[in-house]
Amino acid sequence: MSLILPLEKQALNLRPLLWLLLPLLVLATLFFWPLSLIVEQALRGANGEIGLETFRQVVDSKRFVGALLNTLQIAFFATAGCLLLGSVMSLILVFIPFPGSELIGRVIDTFIALPTFLITLAFTFIYGSAGLLNGALMSLFAFELPPVDFLYSMQGVILAEITVFTPLVMRPLMAALRQIDKSQLEAASILGAHPLRVIGQVIFPAALPALMAGGSLCLLLTTNEFGIVLFIGAKGVNTLPMMVYSKAILESDYTVACMIALINIVLSLGLFSLYRLAASRTGVRS
Repeated sequence: MSLILPLEKQALNLRPLLWLLLPLLVLATLFFWPLSLIVEQALRGANGEIGLETFRQVVDSKRFVGALLNTLQIAFFATAGCLLLGSVMSLILVFIPFPGSELIGRVIDTFIALPTFLITLAFTFIYGSAGLLNGALMSLFAFELPPVDFLYSMQGVILAEITVFTPLVMRPLMAALRQIDKSQLEAASILGAHPLRVIGQVIFPAALPALMAGGSLCLLLTTNEFGIVLFIGAKGVNTLPMMVYSKAILESDYTVACMIALINIVLSLGLFSLYRLAASRTGVRS
């Protein structure tokens, strides 16, 4: 009897480990093993030895430096645009209700379920060289060339990403704004506080966690966005995901492609770490 109780306790202690075994196996098969293959391919040089030869080759490339700067620039401005547009639209939909506001909110939510290429396709139909806007302007004012020519540039990529990813900011932000005590807003307005002061001192502190969560998600997604840049075909706009694609698929240079992909992974993890650091400094729970 004295031996049975310790054995039962050991079996109970092993059950949590057994429950963790299956998720760990899935992670190892679907994530860690492919990642280890990418790391090995990236670090293996032309002579078959492990080293940083490919890393130095990639970093010294002007094409890589340009792609890195383009990636960071697009991610920064697209995220800033998502935060600005998402904040304005959320404030209007939550605090200035109007007929049809709920329908607009639901339509915005459906953008999350749509594939990114549908948005870029719609942009092409509207703002493209042969799109509706250029067609109307050319017929009205007899322009020989399309007057609206921003779509096939970095500005077009940024605008498309803002359109696609703004709902990711609005969903948590609108949920946070609805939880604000309306009596605080009424008290501030009765005391004569300016609306901008109310936003800065009452609404913004309550919405900060949602803004940081949505903004960090947009930053990570825009850093790794591939479909929008590829589908728009912006001239001279090369990003890290596009460079991985061109090196692997078009040039069959898998070692360099894996190294660029590894750098992209490190960049994404670094941006996420900065978000967690900023969240901890500001007291935001995530």
